[in-house]
Amino acid sequence: MTQHSRSRVLGHGIFAVTAAGALILAGCSSSATPEESAGGAQAFSFTFATSNNLESPYQTLADLYMEENPDVTITTNPTPNDKYGETIRTQLQAGNGADVIQTTPGSGDARGLIGLADAGFLEPLGDTAQSLVPEGSESLFEIDGKVYGQPLDFTIGSVVASFGNAGRMGIADFVWPESMDDLYAACDAAAATGGSLFALAGAAPPNTGLMAQAISATRVYAEEPDWNQQRADGDTTFADSDGWKDTLQTIIDLNDGGCFQAGSEGGGFDAITNGLSGGTSIGGFIPSGAAIEIAKAAPPEAAFAVEPFPAGDGGTPYIMASSNYTLSINAASKAKDASAAFLEWMSEDAQQQKYYELSGELPVSAYKDMDLTGTIYEPVVDLLASSSYTSLPSNVWPNPSVYDALSVGVQGLLTGQKTIDQVLADMDTAWDQ
Repeated sequence: MTQHSRSRVLGHGIFAVTAAGALILAGCSSSATPEESAGGAQAFSFTFATSNNLESPYQTLADLYMEENPDVTITTNPTPNDKYGETIRTQLQAGNGADVIQTTPGSGDARGLIGLADAGFLEPLGDTAQSLVPEGSESLFEIDGKVYGQPLDFTIGSVVASFGNAGRMGIADFVWPESMDDLYAACDAAAATGGSLFALAGAAPPNTGLMAQAISATRVYAEEPDWNQQRADGDTTFADSDGWKDTLQTIIDLNDGGCFQAGSEGGGFDAITNGLSGGTSIGGFIPSGAAIEIAKAAPPEAAFAVEPFPAGDGGTPYIMASSNYTLSINAASKAKDASAAFLEWMSEDAQQQKYYELSGELPVSAYKDMDLTGTIYEPVVDLLASSSYTSLPSNVWPNPSVYDALSVGVQGLLTGQKTIDQVLADMDTAWDQ
């Protein structure tokens, strides 16, 4: 656990996203929940996921809040991303969860706020949080009209690519592939230099799961945007879906085609950060904001951009885009007022802009009015403008076991221990449980 005050920083937080990052550090569990003191000073704890050893936007914003509010002390608890959901749930069940908790929308992830709220772990939030919920996404944030998570971002889940790394690897005039044939040719070119087109954390379920979802955007959701609803209505299954079969076959083909770094099936998050910052890989399946974080460890010429994964033959370009990060308040907190004041502060325009600058994730309430020319998002501006995107599927799946079956199943595909049919059957079983 890391204690911070406005006068001295004793440790550093680490920014985490669903799949970005690198050096996984041992996190500390929150112990007793801080209380507001009789002298007027306020204290609360704040837990967020971590995947790398770079400075965390959450930590930076917490420090800034303490600078602006000298009577506040925030205890930050950065927690490794690969087990984050299980960790916070265990802490909440034991009664020692943090006051403010980074969560995700929906119920398809172990950190999903709907599942946590259903279990009675989260406090309903107020009008400010409700005003930030993206239109049409209410079911991912609300139960019976009460909001349990304040959205922070609008994240693109696709490929983050470094055009500078292609040059560092000796690949001249590199352009992002628009077809699968071009993509496999790029894999061959990168492998010939001893590098890889993609850096993959194959041993980290969050990364294998995000990769599968990013690829499914063009294989499943571009043709059937309501596929999840069809599955919920019992009109289809994963096992019957040609799109999901194509998604998983594409992963096998990428692996067989040398598109990942050697030993990718055993790679951790460090494989992504090291590959992209060190110039041995061109891209990775990581959330858009991770480009900003990794760029801090890469040379200036790395030139990161968010790119869509190529559609299959006759397919339509499509990406994942949605609010994926939320802040919630522990229902058992003894510092609810102080925690709520922090969330209110986080909702203000200045903090939304600061979060964007620090994390690279688009601000939840302002991205549509932003000019993204010259930013990492320029390659996907047209897709955003034409609404050629869908929410991260796992956010709307009925329980975390579906995503677990996918992410662990992809690991099995990489090692040859699972077949496509087995993975899809496991996902159907998880859905129906």
